[in-house]
Amino acid sequence: MKPLRLRLLLGIAAVAGVLAWAGAKLWDSVGQLPGVPTAAPIVLAVVAVVLLATAISLRARLKAARERRPGAKAVDPLSAARAVVLAQASALVAAVATGIYAGAGVYLLGLLDIAARKSQAITAGFAVLTGAAVVAAALWLQHVCKLPEDHNDPTPGPAPSAR
Repeated sequence: MKPLRLRLLLGIAAVAGVLAWAGAKLWDSVGQLPGVPTAAPIVLAVVAVVLLATAISLRARLKAARERRPGAKAVDPLSAARAVVLAQASALVAAVATGIYAGAGVYLLGLLDIAARKSQAITAGFAVLTGAAVVAAALWLQHVCKLPEDHNDPTPGPAPSAR
């Protein structure tokens, strides 16, 4: 499994943001633009906290196992792989959501004289911040679960690829 790169996630967010801005502009011109859900930043914050707690727990357990502390609980490789999959899926979804709320928020910045739209712009701003927190926590969890390179491996393999 290849690790996700921040560059890819930023690209996804940018494309989603441009599409959301254009969609919001079009939707508002033909009818009433739907509101930004108040629960969006809350749900994204909960996901960020879950990812962060998972990363902290796995990091501590992996460190204890590496240091061979007595009573250290080993990390099941399948659990670590599941954590990486959760992190990558969360990062991808959060990048799309962040882009959508950023695009909608940018469009709503032109409508700040309307109280309801101002409130929605603020909610969209919080959703962007919590979406970025999900991406950061997911990338850190992915980093925590990365296997260390084995420099003592006698088997010849392909040369490491340049990044």
